[in-house]
Amino acid sequence: MQDRIYLTTEEAAAYLRLKERKLYELVAHSAVPCTKVSGKWLFPRAALDRWLEAGLARPEGMQPTNPPPIIGGSQDSLLEVAVRDSGCGLALLAEGSQAGLDRLTRGEVAIAAIHLHATPDDDAANPAAIRAEPGLFDAVVIGFARREQGLLTAPGNPLALAGIASAVERRARFARRQQGAGAQLLLTSLMARDGVSDGRMVMAEGVCATGQDLALAIRTGRADCGIASRAIAAAFGLDFLPLVWEHVDLVMRRRTYFEPATQTLLAWMRRPDMAARARELGGYDLAQSGEVRLNR
Repeated sequence: MQDRIYLTTEEAAAYLRLKERKLYELVAHSAVPCTKVSGKWLFPRAALDRWLEAGLARPEGMQPTNPPPIIGGSQDSLLEVAVRDSGCGLALLAEGSQAGLDRLTRGEVAIAAIHLHATPDDDAANPAAIRAEPGLFDAVVIGFARREQGLLTAPGNPLALAGIASAVERRARFARRQQGAGAQLLLTSLMARDGVSDGRMVMAEGVCATGQDLALAIRTGRADCGIASRAIAAAFGLDFLPLVWEHVDLVMRRRTYFEPATQTLLAWMRRPDMAARARELGGYDLAQSGEVRLNR
C-alpha cells in the first residue's frame, strides 16, 4: 500500500484506521480528500497525509501559531484580481519574492508569491529554492501562472532600445527593484547570460517596490526602462520588449493548503473567470495553474 499513489476505499479506510462506513460519511460531507473515477472513490495517499497533519494536535509550545491571512512576496496583476474576485479574504503584501519567503518562514504570512531566477529560463528555480530552505520542510508549491516578463520603455520606445545590452550601451536609466525581488534577480541573470557588466549600468534614483512603481517611474520620466510583466506595461501604456516567460508560484505550509481561504482562492483559479481575466491583462499562460509543483 505504501507505494501506491491512489488508494481504494478499503485501502484508505485501513490506512486511516477507520471503518469503511465512517470513511463514506466523511466523503459524503466533503471532509476528506478524494476523487471519483468510473463510479469508484479513490484517495490520494499524499493528500491523506496532509489532511492528517493539518489536524495534528501538538503539545503547548510546539504548535505554531496560525499565520495572518496574508499573501506576501511578489506583486502580480492577475493575483490581485484573483484575491479580490474570489472573495477569499486574504490580503496582499507585495515586497518582493525573497521578502515573502522570509516572512513565510517566520510565520508572518500564510502564503508567499514567488518568481525566482537562477537562470532566465530555469522552470525549476522556484521549487529548487524551496527545497533549499530548511525552515520550509513542510512546504507546498502551487503553480499560479506563467507570465511574460520583458523590458518596459516609455511609449514609442524613444531611445530605440532592443534589449538589455542595447539599454546599457545607450546609457538608459534602469529603474531599480529592491534586493531579493524576482524582477531584480531576473535582470541580474539576463545580464550574466548576455555577458553585460552591471558596472556599466546607469541606475535611476530611488528603489521601486513593485512593478507598478517601476512603470510609474518610467511613465513620469524618472527612469528610461526596467523589468516587469507585459500586463504592467499594458496597464500603464508603456512599450514592452519581451524577454522571458517565468513561473509565478504560491508557497505555503501544508496546513495552510487546507484552510478555507486557500481553498476558496484555488477554486476560483479553476473557474473560467481566471482565464478570462488573464486574457484581458495579457501575457499569461495558465496551462499549469493550480498544479502542485512541489510537496515536501
